[in-house]
Amino acid sequence: MEMACFNGSLSPRLTCDRPRGRHAHCRAALRYLPQRAASFPGRLARGAAVGRGRRRLAAAAEPQTLQEQPARTEGSGAAEACSKLILVVGGTGGVGQLIVASLLSRNIKSRLLLRDPEKAASLFGKQDESVLQVYKADTRNTNDLDPQMFEGVTHVICCTGTTAFPSKRWDGDNTPERVDWDGIRNLVSALPQTIKRLVLVSSIGVTKYNELPWSVMNLFGVLKYKKMAEDFVRNSGIPFTIIRPGRLTDGPYTSYDLNTLLKATAGERRAVVIGQGDKLVGEVSRLVVAEACIQALDIESTEGQIYEINSVKGEGPGTDPEKWKVLFRSVQSN
Repeated sequence: MEMACFNGSLSPRLTCDRPRGRHAHCRAALRYLPQRAASFPGRLARGAAVGRGRRRLAAAAEPQTLQEQPARTEGSGAAEACSKLILVVGGTGGVGQLIVASLLSRNIKSRLLLRDPEKAASLFGKQDESVLQVYKADTRNTNDLDPQMFEGVTHVICCTGTTAFPSKRWDGDNTPERVDWDGIRNLVSALPQTIKRLVLVSSIGVTKYNELPWSVMNLFGVLKYKKMAEDFVRNSGIPFTIIRPGRLTDGPYTSYDLNTLLKATAGERRAVVIGQGDKLVGEVSRLVVAEACIQALDIESTEGQIYEINSVKGEGPGTDPEKWKVLFRSVQSN
């Protein structure tokens, strides 16, 4: 196994590739004024869009930045909002909430696929659709995944999941097979081949689900179905990166608001350990997983790669793209 540890923050270098002044959503981003913002393993975890289109969440939320991030400028935020459109699937889960909050703090345009769109309003406040778009869809149902939901999408982060063992979260056919296998397969099959990168959050131990102690966690098939989903992604023809987290810590922050999410920290566990070969064992902050997903979208060397990720006490790469590049490249398979 190869492994790297960064024990040591946000400077995206995205630029708008659209002519100045020609796009309303770019201008809207420049007017982004502050208002009141409304486990192991991993997070074990086309239908009509609301109102036959995008669900508008009017007004704007306070453009705060995640703690431990440098202050942002309005200009750089507008550039990011114009450069890409990131589809987040599972955006109200423990990791997904942090991904969405971080994208909002960077003014990167996002689109969410949610079974319950109302959760977006409660978690992220009311946002103009130039910043955040919300569609109602259930990845378990192929008829929910209408092609219009993917129009304009450049990147995808999928962090759906359920519990490894029977629980209330299984109500309504929310089992590992339906979520981690059927859901991922349906989503990937519906994505256009123009997607620049798909980042899938999986779990450590997926290649060893018949071995102890992993077989215990796999009693109801969660690791097996996650591995099947990984294989489907790998064979899809879509550029991908797979992130396998250790046992998740910090949160989840379910039912908290955007202000809470933006103030979340990894505490002392900011140093990042990355490995390959499914030999890494340990735990990882949800904030670290969220940041790894966002960073992997634009780091060329991560394409076609699978990484295990943990976090330990110490200083880490934060949100610095260059430090994440070093981390990812240091363990890249030949």
